[in-house]
Amino acid sequence: MANIGIFTAQNDSFTGTVRTLTLNVKVKFVPNTKESDNAPDYRIVAGNFEIGAAWKKVSKAERPYLSATLDDPSFPATIYARLVEGDVGAHNLIWSRSKGD
Repeated sequence: MANIGIFTAQNDSFTGTVRTLTLNVKVKFVPNTKESDNAPDYRIVAGNFEIGAAWKKVSKAERPYLSATLDDPSFPATIYARLVEGDVGAHNLIWSRSKGD
């Protein structure tokens, strides 16, 4: 797994940049008004475009994180990642090859 972004919490949202060999895009995790239990907790937007969603989860070690999926026609493939709390208020977006939560 690789760190593909560093985000900062701002009120109820998270702002940062997704960086890979082919991507360098500023994104924001924005709280979503849930209309059902399966609806995402956050929408992920780049500018005016929605490029993904994230759901609140808790790890086996009982640490909260966000399970995220990012996709866009310009991406080479869907990005599955976890937004986890890191050092001094930073949150790391950790990439995963598969969805496997």
